[in-house]
Amino acid sequence: MRLPLLPIILLVLFNLLIDGYILLVLRHSFRKKWVVRSFAASIIFFIIYAVVMVALPRRSGSDRVLIVDMWMLYAYFSVYLPKYLFCIFSLIGQIPRLWRGRRWKLLDPAGFAAAFVLFCIMWWSAVVNRLGYRINEVDLYFDNLPEQFDGYRMVQFSDFHTGTYVNDTTYVHKIVELINQQNADAILFTGDIVNRHTGELLPFVNTLSALKAPDGVHSVLGNHDYGDYCEWPSAEAKRDNRLLMDSLQASMGWNLLNNRTVFLHEGSDSIALIGVENWGDPPFTTYGNLDKAYPTQSDSTFKILLTHNPAHWTHAIADNDAVNIALSLSGHTHAMQCQVGSWSPAKYRYSTWGGLYFDKSKKHQLYVNIGLGTVALPARIGATPEITVFTLHKTR
Repeated sequence: MRLPLLPIILLVLFNLLIDGYILLVLRHSFRKKWVVRSFAASIIFFIIYAVVMVALPRRSGSDRVLIVDMWMLYAYFSVYLPKYLFCIFSLIGQIPRLWRGRRWKLLDPAGFAAAFVLFCIMWWSAVVNRLGYRINEVDLYFDNLPEQFDGYRMVQFSDFHTGTYVNDTTYVHKIVELINQQNADAILFTGDIVNRHTGELLPFVNTLSALKAPDGVHSVLGNHDYGDYCEWPSAEAKRDNRLLMDSLQASMGWNLLNNRTVFLHEGSDSIALIGVENWGDPPFTTYGNLDKAYPTQSDSTFKILLTHNPAHWTHAIADNDAVNIALSLSGHTHAMQCQVGSWSPAKYRYSTWGGLYFDKSKKHQLYVNIGLGTVALPARIGATPEITVFTLHKTR
């Protein structure tokens, strides 16, 4: 499947208008013709560039083609978003002309400076921050936590999208070492280990097998882990892809909780760790079945739920008196790979997009991990890759 043709045509036409305006500005600002000619040549280059980018296959292409396409798309926008910013500054500078005044000349160089800063931020986000990390220490308090789980430590990581690294294990190895250094009692992964198909995981099986915790490594699947974003020659091929996912996670020593529950024990106390398959709000497919994973959700057992999409908590768990699940852990949002302080554009898609949330009753808590990897665009503008370390406490 290729990108929708009409929106791409409209985008290219809009960008031609942007380039035309900048060309006019350059003609008035620079006497040397080579500057204008060079920019004009770049316009032709980027038209050809856009045609090639759109023509590359996504669902049917190889993994390397997908990665090339991701970087091409990002490079394209890393040029045009700064151009948009420059034009905003420059057009504001033209406002005095509406009443026959003199334009504010300083806004053109100011716009150029702002555009250059934005260009640098975008490439810092792709080259540096994308491969960084932050370890968030989070203390969680519960009235009904069993006594012997007071001080229990868990590490959550999510949305690794290993296919983005092709077969380079450097970053994955670093993350594995960091997680192991936390000396947690349990390690929890909340989905999206690949981009399109299970084969992307093969180069990383040995590296991810090194994750160790006394109570094991437990995982669930995300929307990218079912092969739904790949073209398959037959239903059997897609089924085999799914079975391979189960097999590889088992070989890594991970306990894949496909609508299942396991019990973690500390002395004479225990808690339920529930894992559901992907529960997706539209357009994502729903595979998860909480009733199958744990039929008696209203009982008094202390429960932790692993569910990839935080919309599951929002729609089915929060403020639901029939569900007694103290803590849910999710991923999925990536904070849309863009975060400035406590703000992210993800807030316009998900009311719970990153961090800790409580429902109105305060009986159900949700933590959304913004993930480690990238999808679609190979950058994290802010939204630094996250490893979360939880310490459970019994409220006194």
